[in-house]
Amino acid sequence: MKEKYAPHEIEAKWQQHWADTKAFSTEVNRQRPEYYVLEMFPYPSGNLHMGHVRNYSIGDVVARFKSMQGYNVLHPMGWDAFGMPAENAAIKHGIHPASWTWDNIANMRRQQQQLGLSYDWDREVATCHPDYYKWTQWLFQLFYERGLAYKKKAAVNWCNDCNTVLANEQVVNGQCWRCDSIVVKKELEQWFFKITEYADRLLADLSELKGWPERVKTMQENWIGRSEGAEFSFDVPELNEKIAVYTTRHDTVFGVTYLVLAPEHRLVEKLIAGKSTEQAVRQFVERIRNMSEVSRTSTETEKEGLFTGAYAVNPFTGAQVPIWVANYVLVDYGTGAVMGVPAHDERDWQFSTKYSLAKKVVIQPNDKQLQLDQMTGAYDGSGVMVDSGDFSGLSNEQGKLKIAEWLEQQGIGKRRVNYRLRDWLVSRQRYWGAPIPMIYCDQCGVVPVPHKDLPVKLPENVDFTSGSVSPLAQVEEFVNCSCPKCGGKARRETDTMDTFIDSSWYYLRYTSPQSLTEAFDAAKANYWMPVDQYIGGIEHAILHLLYSRFFTKVLKDAGLVNVNEPFKNLLTQGMVIKDGAKMSKSKGNVVSPEEIVGKYGADTARLFILFAAPPERDLEWSEQGVEGAFRFLNRLWRIVDHFAPSLGTLEEINQEALSKSERELRRVLHTSIKKVTEDIGERFNFNTAISAIMELVNAMYAFKEQQQPITSALAHEVISSLLRLLAPFAPHIAEELWHETIGENSVHKQPWPAFDAEAIKVAEVEIVLQINGKVRDKLLIPVGIDAAELEKKALEQDKVKALIEDKQIVKVICVPQKLVNIVVK
Repeated sequence: MKEKYAPHEIEAKWQQHWADTKAFSTEVNRQRPEYYVLEMFPYPSGNLHMGHVRNYSIGDVVARFKSMQGYNVLHPMGWDAFGMPAENAAIKHGIHPASWTWDNIANMRRQQQQLGLSYDWDREVATCHPDYYKWTQWLFQLFYERGLAYKKKAAVNWCNDCNTVLANEQVVNGQCWRCDSIVVKKELEQWFFKITEYADRLLADLSELKGWPERVKTMQENWIGRSEGAEFSFDVPELNEKIAVYTTRHDTVFGVTYLVLAPEHRLVEKLIAGKSTEQAVRQFVERIRNMSEVSRTSTETEKEGLFTGAYAVNPFTGAQVPIWVANYVLVDYGTGAVMGVPAHDERDWQFSTKYSLAKKVVIQPNDKQLQLDQMTGAYDGSGVMVDSGDFSGLSNEQGKLKIAEWLEQQGIGKRRVNYRLRDWLVSRQRYWGAPIPMIYCDQCGVVPVPHKDLPVKLPENVDFTSGSVSPLAQVEEFVNCSCPKCGGKARRETDTMDTFIDSSWYYLRYTSPQSLTEAFDAAKANYWMPVDQYIGGIEHAILHLLYSRFFTKVLKDAGLVNVNEPFKNLLTQGMVIKDGAKMSKSKGNVVSPEEIVGKYGADTARLFILFAAPPERDLEWSEQGVEGAFRFLNRLWRIVDHFAPSLGTLEEINQEALSKSERELRRVLHTSIKKVTEDIGERFNFNTAISAIMELVNAMYAFKEQQQPITSALAHEVISSLLRLLAPFAPHIAEELWHETIGENSVHKQPWPAFDAEAIKVAEVEIVLQINGKVRDKLLIPVGIDAAELEKKALEQDKVKALIEDKQIVKVICVPQKLVNIVVK
């Protein structure tokens, strides 16, 4: 062995060896249990950040550990490579998105390889490669054929100066990111996926996901937002129209004192026509329409509204109620109209107080009487219905049932299940995405591109200066085509797909990435799927995970996969923070992974980031922590070098023949094996697993300091087990030391060590001796002696005898294996 630890030399050597030998290549092997571990693939922005390093290091520990446990492990990597940043770079730097993206991929792949990650690089995918997006297009058409893709008008962000559609991310404080012009809403024909058709299954099947964090499942439940309520209408006599509302609180309908419409509601223009409110409402509507849905529904946003000047009739009371428009009502959620019940809804209370609208109590709590003039907020709890006609006196829960029945009997309403979830808008008016594979013919209508003509490739001669709905619309040779049905003149769709579509099925492509005839080989997908362990940030807890679940269910219904859910277990790792904030260029607190790897080596970077905090918690960056990890690896190198000359062959160890010091070392060894195995395999407590390895190294140093010889078989067992325990965390140094000492094959191809229960048993234990509750001495005793024997040994100690001389013993308290407390006076 070399005297000093040289991380850069050994890491480069082993990375090259693993690449040359395809050490982590995987194929279907039905003789071994399969295990699919996957980290969320990155957007190729140019450089890895510490969040990436943490994500990939966690996945690599799991992959290497499971492989050593005998599993056939699939551990792939790829690139979520389409998206707006590449197009922005094209505009800003005059470089083609493809060149920018592929250069970034090459750089980030190099950085990942420098970390020694055990990826099967033969399975690498990039969503911007035609061999990948061909099948993204094929899947779009599968959804279309199954009635799950359709086109309708929808509001988009529009910049009049640039004459183009903007993504939500391109709208900054209501202005265009390019020219600072005010962004407006515009109705355009857009493609949608009918995810709402799967809402019930997406909700119900969350119960299958036992290995998901509860908070992620709750976030998905809230996003889907299933509610049971009633729908009925308010008459608008002056227009001979009706305004439908949906509510889950139909027990409060007798307390309605106003209606609120979304500014985009179809009746707003009719309601204000010719009234004094017309101009003010129209200006208000225009302003609110251009707000994002996020800001309109945020609890931080002040609720604003205007009276239209019109009234509706409450079908339950016959009373006229004013009709308002407000910023917090969305046209495509529910019916686009909301009934206002200020006494029993806090938002309505605040709105009605602000605009001096009437309030009426119709639910009284069981234990007291509410008086409006004494209320400071809405009462939204349960109770008894009052001032509610024939329903008065019922509990509000009984009232809900009776009112729903009455609505249906009268033919003026119905029970209804509603969802917060809306259909997925998948059109993007951008170049750098998968072209939507549809053609428009004046004779034949909408016609899918024939499967044999996929992929519809992105043209390269594109002008990225602004001025059209999509850069693709400027490329005449792309737009103009022949109709596949009639052969006549036709036009291609110039929108591209939302990049969430690309990432909604990539885990399936990894199972057979070279397939030229299908999106994925069903037999291979069914062998590997579902992903056993998925790892990524909490920011993807809703959309990416929900869309992937949706895709999997559609593909199962189409007979292409057997699984109902894509990800069996989910780990959402915390952020890497520095100086109390998430690392970001704007805060000037970024630490470059390359800088750390360049100074200390990849094993140090990995060890620190896995040791500093449990994976699901935020990790505070610490230079001292990094240096501590590096010192530990140097210390490890030296102790292995010390034990190496004593190594013998692997043979069965006779525990009884070992010296007392050897038995203690072996006890720590097997205690460490047990803890590391449980901490990785059962809890993902990598920090405590590493701590156990450190304790083993400390025990080795303690043995060294005793300057006693070590049995060659025990030296072999200690070194062999230590390096195998370390291998998932610090793969390069473990590999190097393995070859310098044990020398057989690769440490990563060795079986995971098993602990010996007999070796863990302790022969003696140290207990505390107390007098009147104060520690006075310590005593080594055999494990398992009874209380009487323990008391006798304690009282025989010279120090105890001296301290209790001439004192009366009141009682002796014995806690086996822990302490003896002698009470004297």
